[in-house]
Amino acid sequence: MEVPVRPCLRVEVAGGRRLLLLLRQDDRVVLLGRQRAMHRGVYYARTGRYRSPIPPITAALARRLRASSEDEESWAARWTHQFTGWLQAGVDGPLHTGRWMLAWGMPRWAVTTHWQRLRVVDPDQGHITWFGYGDPDEDQRDVLPLRRLSAVDAGRVRSYRRQYREGVLPPVLLWWVSGLQTLLVLDGHDRVTAALAEHVVPDVLVLAPAADLSWISSVQHRQIREHQGRLDHLQALADQGDQMAKAHLTDTTRRFAADLADIVRSEGRTRAWPMPRRNDGMGATCGYVRAGLDHRIGVTQPCADHIAQHQQPSVPSRNKRICRRECTFLTALGVAPRPRPPRSH
Repeated sequence: MEVPVRPCLRVEVAGGRRLLLLLRQDDRVVLLGRQRAMHRGVYYARTGRYRSPIPPITAALARRLRASSEDEESWAARWTHQFTGWLQAGVDGPLHTGRWMLAWGMPRWAVTTHWQRLRVVDPDQGHITWFGYGDPDEDQRDVLPLRRLSAVDAGRVRSYRRQYREGVLPPVLLWWVSGLQTLLVLDGHDRVTAALAEHVVPDVLVLAPAADLSWISSVQHRQIREHQGRLDHLQALADQGDQMAKAHLTDTTRRFAADLADIVRSEGRTRAWPMPRRNDGMGATCGYVRAGLDHRIGVTQPCADHIAQHQQPSVPSRNKRICRRECTFLTALGVAPRPRPPRSH
């Protein structure tokens, strides 16, 4: 298919000790992110300027697709085909030259309970943890909306809740961005709210760059060798009359098939473009990171609480410098730096 080399919705990055990531849609900055010290997460700030690349989905279209679907598998296939056409025809999306994958359902690594946190915790400026070491539970999320979620009593949300009760609620479109280690909501913010208000997880389609074919082949070959070893061991036990081994043979084969499918579905690396210098406020932030000078962001001092905490003799000087840069960035985003516990001796 014909797709641009440089898409309208793209990731731009600036180097440094910690990555500064910017999501731009045409000439609008829609998301700004900065890797956390020690690379354990990312701070982000939404600008509220995001626009979905997918045209509005009518209830009539959803009912028509449901009526023509024999089962849930057919329902998923029809929506996958529909969204593929919209993404190819759209001009505001993230598609660029390369191999892409559009898969139904959340990846196996996703945690279902993280969805409900979006109803309670969805700040425009916040933090997403990658490992959860000492971070609040609300920072552990798999999905980041690109705009604030609507209220439960909003008109569009009420309409989508009725569609859910009819069984015709369209899926939500997510986009994997490897620099954030997070799935971004490309389309369906109000459908997310409607599904969560009904206490269910929405159906989703995940758009991601396809993983490298050589990597997929290498991982699959390793899985096949390990699986063959397990099969030989279980088969030897089954031949001796072990009934548990016979049951495990079926379960092992089923898990093996699912593992191979997950390897094929693995998300690849998101392509990013160099961040240009600009004269607006975001450009000043970018220039600060690229030049490595704290004063270019417009804030020169870290917060007083962190200064007091990190004047302790037990804190290494390198950690003090990291804390100062982190506080500077958070203050510029309007995010209050989170107090850190003292180091144990």
